[in-house]
Amino acid sequence: MLDLSRYQGIIFDMDGTLVDSMPSHLEAWRLTCQAFGYPYHHDYMHGLGGVPTKKTVEILNEKYALSHDPEEVATRKRQFWEQLDSVPALIEETVEVLHHYRPSMKIGIGTGAERPHAEKLLKDTGLLERIDALVTATDVSHGKPHPETFLTVAEQLGLRPEQCVVFEDTEIGQQAARRAGIDCILVLNGQIQI
Repeated sequence: MLDLSRYQGIIFDMDGTLVDSMPSHLEAWRLTCQAFGYPYHHDYMHGLGGVPTKKTVEILNEKYALSHDPEEVATRKRQFWEQLDSVPALIEETVEVLHHYRPSMKIGIGTGAERPHAEKLLKDTGLLERIDALVTATDVSHGKPHPETFLTVAEQLGLRPEQCVVFEDTEIGQQAARRAGIDCILVLNGQIQI
């Protein structure tokens, strides 16, 4: 098991880090891009993982010189995702870390997902009752790569940033952790990178 004994709290990103929901989110984005006339590039959209949906729409509008309403596009993307009716699998390596350290450390989640989506996903996978703090895109003014999400989780855990470690699967999430002054461990394709 990974030695995290120098920390007092662990903060996990959710999608792509604890829960393998990225494929269904990317499919929902593909359908959304098709519906609104955005070019869809899988790797580019994967790189935006962790960015709140409305902010992603703003980025796409700027990139492709379009002016779609972020609220409207976000609502449609959520509808596409819900229609997929997929049950995401847990990512074994990171969930093992969560269960191993749960008795002795505080555990939080900092996600770019909206609160209703995050709560449902965590409840469905049995993780909601295993965590001490949940901070979503709904709870912050600035999404990742801004550090607010992870700083808010640390605060809710009653810890200073340097007492925590973040597990993240995207460069944007890593940037947010670094800007928060929190050590970060990368998770790529379900594998912890040490």
